[in-house]
Amino acid sequence: MKKFNVIIGKRQIIISSLVLILGIAVYLNWQFAAGDEGAISVMDILGASSKSQTSPGQNYGEAELVSTPKINDYFTQARLDKKNSHDEAAEDINKLLSSSEITGDQKATATTQALKITEMNEQETSIENQVKAKGFEDCVAYVEADRVNVTVKAPDMNAQQAAQIKDIIIGTTGISASNIVVTPIQ
Repeated sequence: MKKFNVIIGKRQIIISSLVLILGIAVYLNWQFAAGDEGAISVMDILGASSKSQTSPGQNYGEAELVSTPKINDYFTQARLDKKNSHDEAAEDINKLLSSSEITGDQKATATTQALKITEMNEQETSIENQVKAKGFEDCVAYVEADRVNVTVKAPDMNAQQAAQIKDIIIGTTGISASNIVVTPIQ
């Protein structure tokens, strides 16, 4: 009995099991993929194939796998977050204005607030466009009542470029230079 254990060791059992599993996977792949171009095969599940897993007429959503975050993703996400924030504020004001229980003073305050939000949105867009026109690749601006934050894609920003951006912001918003923050990112 000892000789039998020596001949068939743990490694041989593991290797035999893996060969058996691989054989089953190949067989199942052959059975399920025969004649069906868009079918997901066992090899696709195991990651051995790089072809699309959806047939031409199917759409399983807009999600995609992202391996590493990039600088451009920062600007895209920042714009999306800013848009969502502005949309929520506008929706809140619209709900308030459409309420039947609102007084005249509250309506005037909400209207003034809506106009300020619109003006700040226009200032942000103007700042972003002017900064890009000065040669910077990308930019996101946040204008508040008395403060402006700008993030610029500029690997080697110098003091002169920062001053140039601050001049754009002061000219667009009238906010003092001490309340302006310019953040370069690479």
